Amino acid sequence: MTGQLRTTVRRIDATTWFDLATVLVALILYSIAWPTLFVTHQVPAAVAPLISGLAVFPILLVRINPALGWAVSAGAALLISLVISPTADSDLPFQVVHVIVLFVLLFAVALRAPLPVVVVAWAGQSMLFATTMPGSADGPLWGWPVGFGALALLGYLLQTLGASRAKLEEQAEVTEVERARRAILEEKARIARDLHDVVAHHMSMVVVQAQTAPYRITDLHPAAAAEFESIGATARTALNEIRGMLGVLRSDGQLPEHAPQPRAADVPALCESAARAGLPVEWTVDGDLSAVPETTGLVVYRVVQESMANCARHAPGAPVRVAVGVRPGLVTVTVHNDPATGVPSKSTGGGHGIDGMRTRVAAVGGQLLAGPTATGGFEVSVTLPTP
Repeated sequence: MTGQLRTTVRRIDATTWFDLATVLVALILYSIAWPTLFVTHQVPAAVAPLISGLAVFPILLVRINPALGWAVSAGAALLISLVISPTADSDLPFQVVHVIVLFVLLFAVALRAPLPVVVVAWAGQSMLFATTMPGSADGPLWGWPVGFGALALLGYLLQTLGASRAKLEEQAEVTEVERARRAILEEKARIARDLHDVVAHHMSMVVVQAQTAPYRITDLHPAAAAEFESIGATARTALNEIRGMLGVLRSDGQLPEHAPQPRAADVPALCESAARAGLPVEWTVDGDLSAVPETTGLVVYRVVQESMANCARHAPGAPVRVAVGVRPGLVTVTVHNDPATGVPSKSTGGGHGIDGMRTRVAAVGGQLLAGPTATGGFEVSVTLPTP
């Protein structure tokens, strides 16, 4: 939000400075046009300020509406050339300052206006100069259309280039947003698969216990046997629905994972594996990890796994400290790394970083805090409730 505000302020400042510069240029040109008007044209002193203003002040529209400014300036030039006669020492139909303003406005039209407007401005200005400039009495001066055509073509090419760059930047922003949304959806699908494997295990146990109860319990009442049969049928239906929803979520065509999912008790083995791979990691465990429920334990494992992967990727060579605490009704996880001593990897890796961890933690009702530390490192802190 702060970056956007600063960008807006810079844009406002640039626009304001451009407008101030335009006003300053207009005043300078007006101060030149007024006294020199009597040298080039035969005009009464009373109308000299008006004629000079028509020659100069349309340039003030160069940013707001260059097409309107050009139309006013070109119309004024045509009117001056028809109504006011030049002096004996000058044969220009209108002042040099007026010529400069017309050049600037034509270029501004080519930079800002649609192609049909640019063509009309080029044709109108070419016809005006070809029929009014010295030498036009012997025939139209075709050099003016060529020169103005080159000027208009340059301006329109710059306009096209700017529009293309703006469109590319907009497309890049849209692509980045879509990439982030896709990453979140993929991470949610992974979470759904993990939860499926955990829930399906327990549901399968319910089905087995319900179906074997009549054989394990002697003298079971027929009503109780029917109740067990109903429980088994309901569990089988729920299990099939879970598998169906998982099939919808699996857009990659992969089959369900049958291997046991990681648990909180597997965190020390994960840290040992990372240490053998060269990551300088230390870990402490406070409490009984085997007492953590499977769903919460899976989140604990994934958070530690992703955090250590981020440390290896973004802070190579930095010592990493992992702390897991298990208390009644609460599990805490902290992964802290010092500043990097090597060159961070440019690869983005295969996971989804902080967003993926935050989504996993929120799915079980926990909270995640992540950010840089005062010493230049980075810390991920997670709090997870347990039944």
